[in-house]
Amino acid sequence: MANTATVKTGHPKGLWVLFGTEMWERFNFYGMRAILTLFMINSLRMDEANATIIYGGFLGLCYLTPMLGGFISDRFFGNRNCILLGGLMMAVGQFLLFTSASIFSTNLPLANTLMWSALGIIIFGNGFFKPNISSMVGSLYPKQEKNKLDTAFTIFYMGINLGAFLGQSICPLVGDVVDKGGIRDVHAFKWGFLAASIAMVLGTLVFYFLKNKYVVNPEGKALGGLPKHNDSSDYEVGEAQKAVFTPKALVISVLSFVALFFVFRYLLGGTNLVKTIIYPIIYASGITLAGLIISDKSLTKIERDRISVIYIISFFIIFFWAAFEQAGSSLTYIAANQTDRTFLFGWKMPASMVQVFNGIFVFAFAFPFSLLWDKLRAMGKEPISPAKQAIGLAVMALSYFILAHNVKDLGSAGMLAIKWLILLYLIQTFAELCLSPIGLSLVGKLAPKRFASLLFGVFFIANAAGYALSGTLGALMPATGDKFEKAQKLGIDLQGVLDKTYIPTSEQTAALANAKISDTYPTIIGMTIHNLFEFLMIFAVVSGIAAIILFALTPILKRLMHQIKE
Repeated sequence: MANTATVKTGHPKGLWVLFGTEMWERFNFYGMRAILTLFMINSLRMDEANATIIYGGFLGLCYLTPMLGGFISDRFFGNRNCILLGGLMMAVGQFLLFTSASIFSTNLPLANTLMWSALGIIIFGNGFFKPNISSMVGSLYPKQEKNKLDTAFTIFYMGINLGAFLGQSICPLVGDVVDKGGIRDVHAFKWGFLAASIAMVLGTLVFYFLKNKYVVNPEGKALGGLPKHNDSSDYEVGEAQKAVFTPKALVISVLSFVALFFVFRYLLGGTNLVKTIIYPIIYASGITLAGLIISDKSLTKIERDRISVIYIISFFIIFFWAAFEQAGSSLTYIAANQTDRTFLFGWKMPASMVQVFNGIFVFAFAFPFSLLWDKLRAMGKEPISPAKQAIGLAVMALSYFILAHNVKDLGSAGMLAIKWLILLYLIQTFAELCLSPIGLSLVGKLAPKRFASLLFGVFFIANAAGYALSGTLGALMPATGDKFEKAQKLGIDLQGVLDKTYIPTSEQTAALANAKISDTYPTIIGMTIHNLFEFLMIFAVVSGIAAIILFALTPILKRLMHQIKE
């Protein structure tokens, strides 16, 4: 008799439960992400550089904590309990952001404390939720139907982007409100955070009420319960089932982490708490974990070669995410301050909503891209995974090169047409589809089973490092049109101040500081960033160089993969 939890398409109904749960969770996360930096700047009175660094650190930690959540799930709580715990924590975190956005005008210190508390709770909630719901998708299928996983994850990935689209549409519409005179309602952000909180509650309820009936294995038994010992039948003949870490390796790893933490802290410099504590933790964690895994005495030569490919790929994706994640910071600032956002029928799109086009394009093109790879594979012309990822980096470079040349002559008063940001998100979507799902698939195929969770951890820490780097690079954004306008109202020639042709008085310097306007150009490794063109070209050049190097390494990586092509 057919399993009642399987639909006519051949996919279990549990897939749609996980689809719905993940959709609401991504609504919650991306909706909050869309308005977070604007809230910090306009309501909590932070400057753009600090808001960008906090944003990068927050995203970075959201990709570091899944290692902890996965470990706790595997050893103690199980997938189901961790998903419910993570969902509730994220809902509470969003509600704290709602509270922060409700009281900032009467109690700014408390509002800031609530904001930090909210981000911390969301970080750990995401850590419990993210690794566990994805792992449950694969558990829905018996071994003989694992060929359906690519399609299953494509459906799941569409749920992610449907949720992102809804969140990036609804939260900005209710939370990022600007009147016809261009005046932002700084009290409206709370409604965006409340919408995100409600979405997370809905997602958690969907999972809670439907999990027992539909989230089951082909025999109808509940999935994701309390952990049990590994089934030896999951391993290849002769493959080690346990890692062998010597006490010496563990001690060296701890000492290495401490040393690397202080090295990165010194290199990053500054006094910002996120930049001097959080960023070094993220960078040191990735290197330390990578070193610990490779020290395992049970690894064979082929396993070491394949793991080295994962490490190399993980290094290059750092630069991809550093460029891609400007969406929630510098690209949102450009949309807010120097873009004509007039859209259909004269409607002016909220600045935080512009990034919604990424979700729309992923939803539209994810399936066609999978068909493209299938067709190329059938023709014997499919690029290997590292080559696909190099293409993704090259396409990312192209997106910034085009945008940079369209802001080149804007000056401090010109306005960028919104079509150029839409084009950027379209091109970046193509880059994402060449890199993100391909990387996850490659890790799954190359990683020895006993190290699968840890190597996915390395991959996600590389994502985290990319987000941290996005915060560091995004903070280099120079003054845009709104800053010059504010300075002019204060009677200050900001261009003259920046170019050192006009010396402001002490009162004017204080006025600029109070208005969160820097009186110097940002610099990086001895180079000064004078305008948006130079700022955007940083990402074009970094992504382009990374693409060229990865392309050059592709023949070597192909050999190290030992017959695994995709």
